[in-house]
Amino acid sequence: MIKVYGIKNCDSVKKALKYFEKHNLDYELFDFKQEKVPCDTIASWLEKTDLKTLFNARSTTYRTLNLKEINPDDTQKQEWLCKENMLIKRPVVEFGEELLVGFNEDNYNGVFL
Repeated sequence: MIKVYGIKNCDSVKKALKYFEKHNLDYELFDFKQEKVPCDTIASWLEKTDLKTLFNARSTTYRTLNLKEINPDDTQKQEWLCKENMLIKRPVVEFGEELLVGFNEDNYNGVFL
């Protein structure tokens, strides 16, 4: 089963869900506006990808929290991801041992088709 983490109104998440529907792939959406992503899940993602890929420094939340001025180190960034899930780059897709961050149709084709 494909597990998609994100929020329903995010354009990248919408593209990913549309992709899965177009290719008749079953998925489950974990909407982190409804429920927080556990810190151990975030830690497991960071074993498969780097912090730069997962941490969304271009988000509205990043600007609102003035994180550019705070300039958090990597440990602090991981703590922020746990406290504020809206800093997670979307979507995060788990499929078996695969972890995809963001929507890229070529990457999706390589994994799912």
